[in-house]
Amino acid sequence: MARSQSEMNGIGQRLRELRQKRGLSQQDLTSLNLSVSYVSLIESGKRVPSEAVLKALAEQVGCTVDYLRSGRDDARVKELELKVAFGDMALRNGANGEAVQSYGEALANAPLLQEATVRRARLGQALAFEKLGRLEAAIQLFTKLYDDPGTVPGTEEWAQLAVALCRAYRDSGDQVMSVEVGDRALKRLDRLGLEYTDDHIQLGVTLIGCYVQRGDLTQAQLLVNRLSAVAEQSGSRVARGSVCWNAALVARSRGQFQEALALTERALMLLAETDNVRHLGVLKVNCATYLLDADSTDYERIEELLTDSREAMLEVGTAFEQAGVEAQFARLALRRAEPRGAIDRAGRAIGLLHNAAPSESAYARVLLAQAQFDLGEERSARETMRAVERELLRLPNNRAGAAVWRQAGDVWLANGHPDEAMALYQRALGGAGFAPMHSNPLAKPSPSPWDGDALVAPARVVSADGSSPSPEASPR
Repeated sequence: MARSQSEMNGIGQRLRELRQKRGLSQQDLTSLNLSVSYVSLIESGKRVPSEAVLKALAEQVGCTVDYLRSGRDDARVKELELKVAFGDMALRNGANGEAVQSYGEALANAPLLQEATVRRARLGQALAFEKLGRLEAAIQLFTKLYDDPGTVPGTEEWAQLAVALCRAYRDSGDQVMSVEVGDRALKRLDRLGLEYTDDHIQLGVTLIGCYVQRGDLTQAQLLVNRLSAVAEQSGSRVARGSVCWNAALVARSRGQFQEALALTERALMLLAETDNVRHLGVLKVNCATYLLDADSTDYERIEELLTDSREAMLEVGTAFEQAGVEAQFARLALRRAEPRGAIDRAGRAIGLLHNAAPSESAYARVLLAQAQFDLGEERSARETMRAVERELLRLPNNRAGAAVWRQAGDVWLANGHPDEAMALYQRALGGAGFAPMHSNPLAKPSPSPWDGDALVAPARVVSADGSSPSPEASPR
């Protein structure tokens, strides 16, 4: 009897909820064989309807008989699971907007899904948001998953979430939180005393990228040294390649371009046999960047590397990463004395960023301004440089912003505008933590610090997890 009463209550409750959700009255459910009073008795749990009545009611409220009877709709569950699977496929294929929509439709019915499927959909949605440049939404979802009691510290899932959260904070410009998340996670891993896996090493190399972007090269190098030893012991090509990759970032930040190039070439060799399209893509754009840093004239190889990287990023990369490739194409065009090509590429980078990531957007605009100067379009170049300044004013005083302020100043100076250059150099000094200068050493025009070679912007490179520090370098 108790079971029968529970069944009656469940049917009645579900019928009432669905009826009200559809904006129907009890009268709307009546028919020749079904009165208002009988509908009321069913909803109050005082009657168990027959199969025929259940079928009629299910059609009226838009559900299956199974759902009214048990609260579980297997057909609906399968439909929602297919939406999650479609979201996974869309994410792999770079259709990030479609992925967000599919995951969202599934998550709107989360109570019908198993917890593992819900977590999968939330992670997929977070990754899609990240690729679309919607970093705040991505951070919110990554944080919810990372802090969930079901996420066990030290596991593969935990390490991957820590990497994703650290990366998203860094790409959003929050260097403090990116370092804090990575450092806290690595210390927790140390306390657990577990043997390091590739995922744990990936967490460490992510933190290296954070340190580089923050300008803490000492901590970055210490972590490189530590992880190099761990990776050699593990024997994993992926682990060793990832450490080489990020060791190159440190070398490049110190102006050791040839060493950075050699380390990146080694990372490419170690990771060449993996199926991680994204990692190989960002490694290739880094390699092209370092070749430009080292004043290589092997333009065919640089173009080949960038073309391969662009194809990979269009498939699996974020808008942020795609913009980085386009910016390096613009830099190559400037090196080849093809300013119109540089304008096209820089414009694509700016469009991909959608006014997000101010330092990266400013970088692309500095490339654009240099191309305009090269074409003699003085007025347009000046307007673009003012837009650079507006972008940079959105940034807090930090190393990444200081690098772009300085490089923008170099563009002014190289194109005959020492007063404008001096103002930007002052900004760069402030961002780097130095007190403003009160005298103008450029009162008499002096040669460019880059031997007369028009400076464009700091070359953008990406770390093993997809980070994008802005090291200081002469890019052209």
